[in-house]
Amino acid sequence: QVQLVESGGGLVQPGGSLRLSCAASGIIFRFYTMGWYRQAPGKQRELVAVITSGGSTDYADSVKGRFTISRDNAKNAVYLQMNSLKPEDTAVYYCNADRPHTIPPRNYWGQGTQVTVSS
Repeated sequence: QVQLVESGGGLVQPGGSLRLSCAASGIIFRFYTMGWYRQAPGKQRELVAVITSGGSTDYADSVKGRFTISRDNAKNAVYLQMNSLKPEDTAVYYCNADRPHTIPPRNYWGQGTQVTVSS
């Protein structure tokens, strides 16, 4: 059974930092592209950051220079370090595991963790 379990969300003041973690089980983690997505109330889910199995990263323009995605294949974990947080970063953050080139394609989601940026 595949599980992605996020942790590390919470309430933080503008300008503060949080580190999200996602622990994966039930998959061969090192083969997957891992991503963080977020969904704010009334908005569509959007990509925040991704890291490929080879370690290449990409970020949404809105978080470039503030957020850093990383992975630890030995721990089957992916992280999102979020600095200089803004109120518009408030959302539920979801971990995603993607392996599109298998048959069938494999894509899994965590349950989400709430991040609230407010004074």
